[in-house]
Parts: sequence; C-alpha cells; structure tokens
Amino acid sequence: MELLSQPETYLSLLTLSAMEIVLGIDNIIFISILCGRLPPEQQEQGRRWGLMGAFITRLMLLATISWMVGLVEPLFNVGSYPVSGKSIILFFGGLFLMYKATKEIHDKVEGDEHGPDGVAGQKKTSLKAVLFQIALLDIVFSLDSVITAVGMSQHISIMVAANIIALAVMVFTAKSVGDFVQRHPTVKMLALSFLFMIGMVLVADAAGFHVPKGYIYFAMGFSVAVEMLNLWTKRNSKAKLK
Repeated sequence: MELLSQPETYLSLLTLSAMEIVLGIDNIIFISILCGRLPPEQQEQGRRWGLMGAFITRLMLLATISWMVGLVEPLFNVGSYPVSGKSIILFFGGLFLMYKATKEIHDKVEGDEHGPDGVAGQKKTSLKAVLFQIALLDIVFSLDSVITAVGMSQHISIMVAANIIALAVMVFTAKSVGDFVQRHPTVKMLALSFLFMIGMVLVADAAGFHVPKGYIYFAMGFSVAVEMLNLWTKRNSKAKLK
C-alpha cells in the first residue's frame, strides 16, 4: 500500500510500460512475418501463442533476477574482452535474427515464397516450427527487455504490471500490424530490414559496441513515416485515376 501512495510509482510504471511497448514492437514485427507463412486459419493462433510466450518468458526472467544479474558477469575472456552469459545469448540471437531476415528478403526478392508451380501465395510452414522460432527470439528480446527494466525499477511488482500493460497493447495491435505488413509488400520489406538491423545491433552489443536504442528507434520511426507518406501518395494517385 505504501508503494501505491508514492507518485514515483506511477511515473515509473508509465515510463517502464512505454519502454516495454517500444521494445515489444520487435516482437510484433517478427511474429507477424513468421505467422504470415502459416495457413490463414492458424495465423491468429500463432500470434496469440507467440505473444503469450513472450509474456511468460519475461515473467520467468523477472522471477530469477539474481540469475539475471549474474548473466552480466564475465565468464571468460577473448583476448582482452570479457564474455558474459548475456553477450553469448545476444550474439547468437542476433545472428539468428539476421539469418531469418536475410532468408525472408531472399525468398521475397527471388520469388521463392511462391508455390512450386509459380502459383501466388507463400509456402506454408507448420505451427510448431513457427512457435519454436518465435520462442528462440522471445528469449533474446525478453532478456534485453528485462535487464533494461531491472535498471529502471527496483520493484518486481512494477515490472510485472508494466509487462502486463505492454502485453495487452501488443495483443490488441498485433493482428492489425500483421495484416498491414502482409498487405503492403514494401512495408514488409522495410520490416525485414528493421529485423536485420536489430540483429546487427544485438551482435554489436554482444561484442562490446553499444548503440543507443534511441538512435535505432528514431531511424525506424523516420523510415516508417517516409513509407507512410509513400503509401498515402500512392493511394491518392490511384483515387485521382478513378
């Protein structure tokens, strides 16, 4: 009750919730693109299980804060650079994200996303395969998110509440974001480029080269704004032709 009576609690909750929502954008984009390869009747199920997996992963990591703190401690050295558990997870997670983004871009550019007979429509994959890939990246995204949260607040209850708020926002927006990305090929290519860039940032962070996230999200926001202007211009041009 004492915690609820402090104005700093609500400011911390608001700030942490906003941060979790921004970090959750990576999850939404990745889940949307992977679920786009599922049969239509399984896409909503894939999105729902993917988001729930991200939420559960974050809560599990929050419940093991002492272990989380230990992840940043050096395990061994490579030359003069100390290697920690966090850097190992971010390194391989970043490589996996770069691989997935590159493969998706290749399939789209080369036309491999179409059927073997050239019939339009993406090659379908299994729900289990999609959920497994989502689970791997959930661990990486959640690790980064939780470590940031631990640095911003000392109260687990605030961290859990912020994650619940972020999950609610992600659940309500995931379908709209996913449908929009799948409906506009240029937006999907932009989203894949974002995923590749995030993968590079994770690898760089693991190697000791920290890139401020503010720069990354500003670049992403600027690119999205330009793409929205392009789509708006294209829609107006089509309306004038009619």
